[in-house]
Amino acid sequence: MALTAIIVPCRLESTRFPRKLLHPIKGRPLLQWVAERIAQQAPEFPLYFAVDHDLLANCVTRAGHRVIMTNATHQTGTDRLAEANRTVKADHVVNVQADEPLVTGAQIRMLARLLAGGAPMATLATPFRRAADFMNPNQVKVVLATAARRALFFSRSPLPYARDRGGVVDDAWVLANPCLKHLGLYGYHADLLQKFATLPAGRLEQIEKLEQLRVLENGYEIACDITEDPTIGVDTPDDAVKFEQWLG
Repeated sequence: MALTAIIVPCRLESTRFPRKLLHPIKGRPLLQWVAERIAQQAPEFPLYFAVDHDLLANCVTRAGHRVIMTNATHQTGTDRLAEANRTVKADHVVNVQADEPLVTGAQIRMLARLLAGGAPMATLATPFRRAADFMNPNQVKVVLATAARRALFFSRSPLPYARDRGGVVDDAWVLANPCLKHLGLYGYHADLLQKFATLPAGRLEQIEKLEQLRVLENGYEIACDITEDPTIGVDTPDDAVKFEQWLG
């Protein structure tokens, strides 16, 4: 039976939110909230944290989680993931982001099923609810081949484009159409994960600044399923406040 493991790539420094993984929320670092959430939601999968600094290692080992020290010079989380899996040796790797404290077991198992079905790479999307979010270039859109549930394209632009409306949309239009937000949760077959860093960066990837486009541009498919589970990605101090408010 194929081994599926969860690996969480963790980088100490962050441009928009310095050392956000250590940011205290109700007295505990963000990373600890994420670690506890994953362990509680998906206990059936072995869990590892691929870190680049002792401060992060100490944060998760104190809570009893397994750590793999990785090279601090990695340019992407995928590179860090690939290095870690050379130690873990999983057949399938589910990549949960270290700043996603509301990840659910259903989302993790959805990715695992897509990989078990033969997908070289898998990810998730969720419907947009607000036109303002759909128009926001920091919220990535994904367009799917609906029948096959595979990604056709990822973009920061509002896709699909409402041509008959001159691109002007409201919440009702967004809710009535296939407007999907890409979530930063991934699954990889080990072979593609190890190849990823050697694939040539694509022109579309460079334009959009979206790493997952490299996979599509090099001819690999990305399976994509839809989740309705809510999520809060902590990218800024304001997001940390939202998560703290969610905790109550």
